[in-house]
Amino acid sequence: MSETATYAAGTPAEKPGVEKAFPFSFDTSEFAALGKKRMEAFVNAQTELLDEIQEANRRWMDRFQSEANLASEYASKLSGTRTIPDAMAVSRDWATRYFQMLAEDGRHFADDTRKLMETGARMFGNGTALAA
Repeated sequence: MSETATYAAGTPAEKPGVEKAFPFSFDTSEFAALGKKRMEAFVNAQTELLDEIQEANRRWMDRFQSEANLASEYASKLSGTRTIPDAMAVSRDWATRYFQMLAEDGRHFADDTRKLMETGARMFGNGTALAA
C-alpha cells in the first residue's frame, strides 16, 4: 500500500512515520470562504453588467421610437406644406431636432461604454477589483 493510500486511510497521528502527501496545509473553511466571497463578487458584477445592458437597451429602444415619431411628424408636416419656403422651414426644424438627437446619442453611447468598461474591469479584474 502506498504512502498516499495509507495517508488517505488515516492521519499522520494515527500512522506515525508516514508523511503528509502535501507538505503545506491550508484551512479548508478559509479556502471555501474565499471561494464563496469571490463567487459572490463575480455574480454581483455580472448582475450589475446585465442591469446596465438592459438599461442601455431600453434607452436605445426609446431612442428608436422617438426617431420614428420624429420621422412621422416630419412627413406629416411636410405633406401639409403648400410652398417651398414652408417645406424648407419644416426640413430645417427636422434637421435641427435630428442633429440634437444625434448629439444626445453620442453622449449616451459614451456613457454606456464607460459604465460597461468599468463593470467589466471589476468582473474580469485580477481579484482586487473583484473583491471591492
